[in-house]
Amino acid sequence: MRLLFLLAFILPAFAWAQTGIITGTIRDRNTQEPLIGVSVQLVGTQQGTVSNENGAFRLDNIPVGSYTVQSTYIGYQPLSKYNINVTAGNVQILNFELAPATSELQQVEVVANRRQSAAVADLITPLSVQSLSSEEIRSNPGGNFDISKVVQVLPGVATNGTSGGRNDLIIRGGAPSENVYYLDGIEIPLINHFTTQGSAGGATGILNVSFIEDLKVSSSAFDARYDNALSSVFEFRQRYGNPERFSGNVRLSGSEFATTLEGPIGEKTTYLVSARRSYLQFLFKLLDLPIRPNYWDFQYKVDHKIDEKTSLSFIGVGAIDEFSFGVPRESTPESEYILRSIPYNNQWNYTTGVAVKRLVSDGYVNLALSRNAFNIDLEKTEAAETEGEQRLTLKSTSRETENKLRLDVNKYKNGLKYAYGVSGQYVQFTNDIFSLVRNEVRDEAGNLVQPGITVNYDGKLDFFRYGAFGQVSRSVLDNKLGLSLGLRTDMNSFTEEGRNPFKTLSPRLAVSYLLSDKWTLNASSGIYYKLPTYTVLGYQEDGAYLNKKADYIRTIHYVLGTEFLPRQDLRFTLEAFYKDYGNYPVSLRDGISLANQGGDFGSIGNEVVRTSGKGRAYGAEFYLQKKLTGTVFSVLSYTYVVSEFAGSDGRYVSSAWDYRHLVSGLLGKKLPRNWEFGLKYRYAGGAPSTPFDLEASQLNYASLGVGILDYTRLNTDRLQPFSQLDVRIDKKWNFNRVTLDLFLDVANVLASNTPGFDRYTFQRNEDNTGFATTDGGTLRNDGSNAIPVILENNDGNLVPTLGFIVEF
Repeated sequence: MRLLFLLAFILPAFAWAQTGIITGTIRDRNTQEPLIGVSVQLVGTQQGTVSNENGAFRLDNIPVGSYTVQSTYIGYQPLSKYNINVTAGNVQILNFELAPATSELQQVEVVANRRQSAAVADLITPLSVQSLSSEEIRSNPGGNFDISKVVQVLPGVATNGTSGGRNDLIIRGGAPSENVYYLDGIEIPLINHFTTQGSAGGATGILNVSFIEDLKVSSSAFDARYDNALSSVFEFRQRYGNPERFSGNVRLSGSEFATTLEGPIGEKTTYLVSARRSYLQFLFKLLDLPIRPNYWDFQYKVDHKIDEKTSLSFIGVGAIDEFSFGVPRESTPESEYILRSIPYNNQWNYTTGVAVKRLVSDGYVNLALSRNAFNIDLEKTEAAETEGEQRLTLKSTSRETENKLRLDVNKYKNGLKYAYGVSGQYVQFTNDIFSLVRNEVRDEAGNLVQPGITVNYDGKLDFFRYGAFGQVSRSVLDNKLGLSLGLRTDMNSFTEEGRNPFKTLSPRLAVSYLLSDKWTLNASSGIYYKLPTYTVLGYQEDGAYLNKKADYIRTIHYVLGTEFLPRQDLRFTLEAFYKDYGNYPVSLRDGISLANQGGDFGSIGNEVVRTSGKGRAYGAEFYLQKKLTGTVFSVLSYTYVVSEFAGSDGRYVSSAWDYRHLVSGLLGKKLPRNWEFGLKYRYAGGAPSTPFDLEASQLNYASLGVGILDYTRLNTDRLQPFSQLDVRIDKKWNFNRVTLDLFLDVANVLASNTPGFDRYTFQRNEDNTGFATTDGGTLRNDGSNAIPVILENNDGNLVPTLGFIVEF
């Protein structure tokens, strides 16, 4: 903190008045045609320009600071972008997509669109849509440049913060695996390091925020072009590189070092490339935390314009992760033993692809070809021993590979907007696994007390997935009523009924009515399907796939809401939702829904299931957003959500994601002399928890190193509520073509406890060389002479991050 204020007084002596540049393009949202002669204005100033014959514009000599940039064009709705930070370092690149002012159904996007007249929002996603700009992502307190943490300010969004600060995104009571992610139209299966296979959560984000232009999150009314989504669709749009000169930024914080470079390659090509290296393992050791994450990640984007109608984008993102645990200085012998019993987790993943956009008459065509792979290695030994193959209780190497082709045609003509397309992919999945689920236990007389359960197979699976969609939308009744209808079907060549297109026929309808220039009433309903995870489909016994009868998981959404826009920079939404689940995988071994698994690091789904489960999630959410037009911006959201799933007994119980109450708030303030201050607060109701089966835990702990949960009392307990306050302070200095941003980001500034699940263990002896016993002898095979101990897990840590960003 002292360093921050010391530099605040020293560096102004070397800084002087500087200016920056804003450049970008302007296109028609529906046809993607460049718009000529569009007025671009810095609100509150005399500076402005117009777009040229290529739809491009440029504003020079802008005094550094924060601006609202507005584009206006006859026949189109005005469009404003807020909190555009102009610096002397990087050029600000803005891309506007303008919507016609009449007869259109336009998207409601917080980042850009504000209704100025009686025009109806785009009915593909008329509600349940929130957006964030690049500046909102970058400056989020406690976000640490991690998109998964930033989106927690949005309504209906929770994370599994009760399990070591994970980034499992839980949208309206749905599991993390129910979300899909698209980067410039190309699907990326993972957005987190140290992900849980079959769940999609993880410890920290992969995507570099320096690439992101904006993010749109849809929690219902999904566009029919997106498959496998049950709870949400995340659409990340990346900017293109600086077309004028080599530039970039270097970021150093308490947890990572990141470099981003960009520039032109000739007149028609630009690039963005980055690499990031974590040293969280050193920070967490310093903070006396048990986890030791260590990772690299890489990202690139190359844009090439072939001609006036055709453009190419090459994208890639990848990560290398090594995850281990250390023993904190302040630890008991019991907690030390628990940490040594957690699996080692090493993994890597990548997504690479090329997207072609071709402008055609009255619209455009997208063609995307991509490949993604995910490899995970897990290993755990009995009693935390490391030598001897016979001591292993878990050893798994698994790889998922997908080769994808997507084609969609998008048209707009005479007020009618429609799209159609097809998709196909070739899937390869391998899984070489040995997992001791239950140890065989015999008493001293040799009688079998508990039969052993072991998963042990080496499987290879490959098959095809394919689908088709159509979507149409139009406004009627003098543009007051908007209607959108979509239809999709998905098939595969592996499951028994996977080739039947009628099994996954998924219609969706959205309606929006403009009550006035400021009020809109929205409603939607749709059916959505998702293929079970590859760990489920690839499960084998004696060389046979036992889950080939699995059906696509199904959910039906019902949503009703209203939106109020009292002025251009202020937005209120209120929505009620109900999600009805069917065909959810249920474990035949434990009898519980897989919706209650996946809250820890590792892998889930390696077992026999029956897709007969059902579930429901319902509630309401309120959202207020005040964009930056002066010196203050703010966000406030509240969500009430109930999430319940049924296992083999058909009885609804709280799911692992049933938090009930979610509150988030964000307040940012621009101060004089390029200071910025931000606060973020989050609250979540207590997560459901399941008590230990004390008898089974005592039988199995010596070999498995974990307690056994009592699924007859599934989620009958709850943890304490979670709450956290984060603070961020920024100070910028502008030099000649260089900007220095020094920041202090403090997560959990009040050091509030983070409620976690209790841990089961046996008491250790005084010299920590083995287990203490009731009779002073060695631990028996059935654990009957052990001394069970249940440890609370509710530590809270203040995590400060002091760092800087240099833009050049």
